[in-house]
Amino acid sequence: MAAPNCGSTDWVRFISPKENGLSVFLAIGFAIVALIYSSVGFGGGSTYTALLVFSGLEIYLVPIISLFCNLTVTTSGVWKAKRSGLYEDSGVLPILALSVPAAFLGGLTPVSRETLILLLGFALLFAGLQLSWTTFTVKKPDETSQRKLPAFAAPVIGLGVGYLSGLVGIGGGIFLAPILHFVDWSSPRKIAAIASAYIAANSAAGLAGKIIANPMVIDRGLFLEYWPLIPAVIVGSWIGHKFMLGVFPERIVKGVTAILILIVAARLLYRSFAGG
Repeated sequence: MAAPNCGSTDWVRFISPKENGLSVFLAIGFAIVALIYSSVGFGGGSTYTALLVFSGLEIYLVPIISLFCNLTVTTSGVWKAKRSGLYEDSGVLPILALSVPAAFLGGLTPVSRETLILLLGFALLFAGLQLSWTTFTVKKPDETSQRKLPAFAAPVIGLGVGYLSGLVGIGGGIFLAPILHFVDWSSPRKIAAIASAYIAANSAAGLAGKIIANPMVIDRGLFLEYWPLIPAVIVGSWIGHKFMLGVFPERIVKGVTAILILIVAARLLYRSFAGG
């Protein structure tokens, strides 16, 4: 399997795919990420992307596998948020109205490997910086200072972030949540619930678009080598939801994630501009 050169760091070998299939260390890494993120209500898509990039996986496969795992983890979070009534008066539907078709169109949009690497690098850079900012500006879970925004604001926000998310293969919550916090959309607890629904919906739409746009991924059977990542994140997220809710402080998870995302962004942008 052809894979781009993502660096010569020795530890990358531990998560790189072996000639006879998936590295067990990558599967364990995905399970741990799912466990930690689900314990604080997140999906972990950006970290899945980071691990896949570091593993040396073909860049076209990265968004497909990342979106699939992201969707798997966030679905249960959406169900729990719905049962808790967090979507009542949250404004989630206007945000999803245009974001889902936009994510699908983003997934369908043809893009070269070089362009995808560049876009993913800039997207992760933006996400890492935004996540760093929200890490140090976290409000209390139910604290709110909601602003009165124009009616078109929600669909416009959903449209722009949705298309970008589908294009680069990220659920989009890491882009959406900082924006909603910045405009004081609602309480942090409701924003987290909105982000979960947004990630799940956009992941499904973007995944469908990516698969339709890149049928050779399925034809070559490369995706099938990575099927153990799905049960890995299922087990990890189940443990996180069941036993470890709140064990990992949200601020620590966000801070570590921001650092990892910024490292990956720097590596991708360096490769893009250096022609590597």
